[in-house]
Amino acid sequence: MISTPHPPNAAQPNSGPSPTVGLLVSGGLDSGILLGKLLGEGRRVQPFYVRAGLFWEQHELAALRRLLDHFASDLLRPLVEFEMPLTDVYRDHWSVTGRDVPDAATPDEAVYLPARNALLVIKAAVWCGLNGIDELALAPLGSNPFADATPEFFHGFEQSLNLATTGNLRITRPFAPLHKNDVMQIGRDFPLELTFSCIAPIAGLHCGVCNKCAERREAFRRAQLIDRTRYAAAR
Repeated sequence: MISTPHPPNAAQPNSGPSPTVGLLVSGGLDSGILLGKLLGEGRRVQPFYVRAGLFWEQHELAALRRLLDHFASDLLRPLVEFEMPLTDVYRDHWSVTGRDVPDAATPDEAVYLPARNALLVIKAAVWCGLNGIDELALAPLGSNPFADATPEFFHGFEQSLNLATTGNLRITRPFAPLHKNDVMQIGRDFPLELTFSCIAPIAGLHCGVCNKCAERREAFRRAQLIDRTRYAAAR
């Protein structure tokens, strides 16, 4: 069911079974496209989702499950879900309450979630170590403005994790050299309408007015792709 020139279950000439790669997926455009790309390359993929108690997670996770159903193959392992509750830390933060959510007029820095990548990676990394997986992939772009998405952060965090677990895990970021439009072109034949980006969903739909919805619309516009996303609000 994967729309790629080489189906993910196609035989790989002159090669043995592909090692399994762990993949942190949110159901958004970037991680959804990376999922399809890895499977299209014949990689075995173990997807992970981290529940943190954030406002949009119920709808995000439902969208992710639909996306995983689309990409179902022998190469795709069942989704593993982790609990990393943050409501006791974030308390009245907009990501928990759903109030005063950053809109299209706010800068990207407004959607920063403190220590987000560290919190996402740690349980997935331990799981990989306990289950014989030596690569954990994420989908941040090189243009990500936050400190916990830099090469320095991931290099240092990888070293710390391996010291703590006596493991040899590699944290990889295949999209780090790419711009958003490059990633959109990789996924142009994927069912991108199944992905989910909204931080203020309305009845399961993208709200159409939050910072992330604006970013999503702009990504489709710049890539000159039809945006089949259902938005609760018009432009």
